[in-house]
Amino acid sequence: MDIATIMGIIAFLGLIVTSIWAAEGIAGFRPFANMEAILVVMGGTFCATLVNYPLRQVVGLGQILRKVLRSSGEDTSEIVNTFVSLSQKAKRDGFLALQADVRAIPNDFLRRGVQLVIDGADQEFIRNMLETEIGFIRERHKIGQEIFNAMGTYAPAFGIIGTVLGMILMLSTIEDVEAVPRRMAFALAAAFYGLGSGYLLFLPMGGKLRRRSEEELLVKEIVIRGVLLLQSGATPSVVEANLKAYLEPAKRVLIKSTTPAAEKA
Repeated sequence: MDIATIMGIIAFLGLIVTSIWAAEGIAGFRPFANMEAILVVMGGTFCATLVNYPLRQVVGLGQILRKVLRSSGEDTSEIVNTFVSLSQKAKRDGFLALQADVRAIPNDFLRRGVQLVIDGADQEFIRNMLETEIGFIRERHKIGQEIFNAMGTYAPAFGIIGTVLGMILMLSTIEDVEAVPRRMAFALAAAFYGLGSGYLLFLPMGGKLRRRSEEELLVKEIVIRGVLLLQSGATPSVVEANLKAYLEPAKRVLIKSTTPAAEKA
């Protein structure tokens, strides 16, 4: 679970609740319990998303949301260690000896890349196969980002629509003084829910998805580079030096323990 996402949402809601409680007490929450405003904003946002995107992509929002809330991706230093270990064994026993190690690799993308090396594929074939998959992954991630960014645009717009609707209803019954506050509350609550959901939920989630996509694609770039180095027969020290260039300094320290073994191999 991504703690930052949950903490950000809960912290904002806590600030809102505290502000309302401090100003009006328990009675201050009554105007916000406006089901009409929620239906206009959230229902309108969902319907507009259905108009803009195919049903199968909208239905897949649940899976996209899980990606947003998921904790950070794979440990890149562990991937580098895996390639150093594989290159040591390949230098010592040959590529066919890696068959048993491949089955134990949890990363599916890495496992398939190493399997191509074991099967004797050349570098151009391996590069094309893996980069084609990266292209499809990038496109899927782009769609998820677009959907949340679109919802972040629609929600404030439907908040304004709800406000206009509430004003029309209020003016149409202006002679009924008792109904005016309720209509005004509906109008302003719609704006609140539209702006709040757009700028707290949908747009930040689109940004979070972009970060997740960048992290995942970086891991796959490291895997492609490692697979090509493995196929070329590079020494463990060369593999380590090349792949460490992708890592931030804090994670490079975790690779140092493999260097003596790599040089010895």
